Amino acid sequence: MIGDDPRYVLVIDPIDGTRGAAADLEMACVSIAAARYGPAPSIADIEYAMLKEIKTGNWMYADVHSDGIESGGYPDPVPSVGKTDDLERMFWSLEFNGHPARLMLDAYGHLVDASANRGGVYVFNSASFSISRIITGQMDAYVDIGNRLLRDRPETEADFRRVGHGSILHLFPYDIAASVFLAERAGVVITDAYGAPLGDTLLLEIDPGNQRSCIAACTPRLHEALISEIRW
Repeated sequence: MIGDDPRYVLVIDPIDGTRGAAADLEMACVSIAAARYGPAPSIADIEYAMLKEIKTGNWMYADVHSDGIESGGYPDPVPSVGKTDDLERMFWSLEFNGHPARLMLDAYGHLVDASANRGGVYVFNSASFSISRIITGQMDAYVDIGNRLLRDRPETEADFRRVGHGSILHLFPYDIAASVFLAERAGVVITDAYGAPLGDTLLLEIDPGNQRSCIAACTPRLHEALISEIRW
């Protein structure tokens, strides 16, 4: 926020995918979103959004003043959202950073078993990159359920803090601000793990109460199947 009468607030994650960038892999993005300035700006207030891949330079951009998504560097048109409905054949990414592996595998280990051979299972350690792969058509779904598990089962907080080295590390607003806007523009079905819209996520609050879960999928049927089949 710059000046005495700011019009916009910028939400920037300079490296979403720190571990991928450290390993010189592709799964790291600069994420930038701009929302109309106000007392409590939320994802629903975003008017401009951009993701740029750090290694390749590929980028995608959208705003409220024009239709579609602009992009550069990708070999195929963007968006190119897939049509997969089948849990066994989906290509999907999931999250383990700050998420106790036992809790995660209890919830969706059977889906990993079902899809690892006929589809594909990936851990990118970047929400922006994961969601953007659904927009490009390379992935069918993205699943980060940690925050729902904690909300449903508060007794797991100690486990989450243990693997987070004392902190709760679920989806922060800056992790998903730009990618949610772009995904919705592309026609991706993207919600929290309860199936509720992410628009009320406050952009400038990072406490555990404002952290989020996310399930994103290329089709409504796949999204519904994921929420139904994960063992909550």
